[in-house]
Amino acid sequence: MKKAEMVIETSLREGGTDPIFRIAGEAANRTRELGSEAVINSTIGALMDDDGELVTFKSVYDTLKSLPNNLIADYSGLAGQPDFLEQITKACFKDCKPEGHIRAVATPGGTGAVRHSFCNYTQLGDTILLTDWYWAAYATIADENHRKVTTFPLYNEKGGFNLEGWKKSILELLKKQQRVLTVLNTPAHNPTGYTISLAEWEAIKTFVTETAKAQPESKIILLVDLAYIDFAGDGDEARQFMKMLTGMPNNVLTLYAFSCSKGYTMYGLRNGAILCVAPTEEIASEFANACTYSNRGNWSNGTRGAMETITKIFSNDELYNQAMAEQSFYKSILRHRAAAFVEEAKKIGLEMVTYCDGFFISIPCDKPREVSSHLMEKNTFVVALGKGLRFAPCAVSEEKCRRSPQLILDAIKAVEGC
Repeated sequence: MKKAEMVIETSLREGGTDPIFRIAGEAANRTRELGSEAVINSTIGALMDDDGELVTFKSVYDTLKSLPNNLIADYSGLAGQPDFLEQITKACFKDCKPEGHIRAVATPGGTGAVRHSFCNYTQLGDTILLTDWYWAAYATIADENHRKVTTFPLYNEKGGFNLEGWKKSILELLKKQQRVLTVLNTPAHNPTGYTISLAEWEAIKTFVTETAKAQPESKIILLVDLAYIDFAGDGDEARQFMKMLTGMPNNVLTLYAFSCSKGYTMYGLRNGAILCVAPTEEIASEFANACTYSNRGNWSNGTRGAMETITKIFSNDELYNQAMAEQSFYKSILRHRAAAFVEEAKKIGLEMVTYCDGFFISIPCDKPREVSSHLMEKNTFVVALGKGLRFAPCAVSEEKCRRSPQLILDAIKAVEGC
């Protein structure tokens, strides 16, 4: 990297677009040139209909557009509107609200919640623990705020959560730093679609509790990124683990990053919250004060119209039922698409990592960038990650999901010669 001219050295960046947005842009250009039928665009991390148009929930946007202009345009409180914070807590936990001292602070989507977690619960220079398959923005947020990341293998030899690898990494970090924050993006993990099971959560809780008791001067923070929770499980199945994550020692804190982007198709409205389930009132108040201060120091406050929309939906049974019906409808479509991909992949022998639910499926390979480039020549656009390829059934019709595994397998064979 060249020498900085005016920016400080730690702010010197490479130019260019984010790799995912860049390949998405190329896919969009190809679609305009050849038509949507000729292109498989699996780059977009958003719900698209079978014609490639962004899905938007009618209940959400009818509610937004019905708001008086002053409520759309007005500032919100620094922490978020009080009625919004009450309703976003309902949206997060639904009928699985855990025991404990719960607080919420509004953030611009889940990204803002991740930022507040990293900056308020780790020290400058600390290392944050991620899975080896992870959303790239975690590393960006950490680097931007002068933290580091390290990873452990997400999967064990049976394709389940690698509890032993995670435990080993936690203990190693606690030898080097007084506090450890670990991000667990579940259910419906990005980019693999994996969901940590209740039995795995029980083992996680047991280990955290034992470790915290054995090291009372240490602090362990569990950040659960819930970005895709509303497209996982049936009913409240995906939220059952929340009731379990309570009653741990006072040097353990559970944080939740909740986003309205996916579950309510509010992507660009930047609406979400960071929530804590604290063992004491003092820890909960400390959380709310710190995150509210961080709001003021970063983006001041959130999008009032988006907050009012969620507040109105969760305060009105008719609107809520409409929103849940739309969510359920598109969850069913997503599941049929993913099932088509998984079924075909198994039939032809295309290797995948364990998929449970959600927007993405991952395919391990040795040369992901080269394979992705090869697929682009075939008008098929799949995101290259460090350990493989990310396919997005959320953005691809069921028919194209069924065709894609063979195209991907052929490209891997052509590039890797196996």
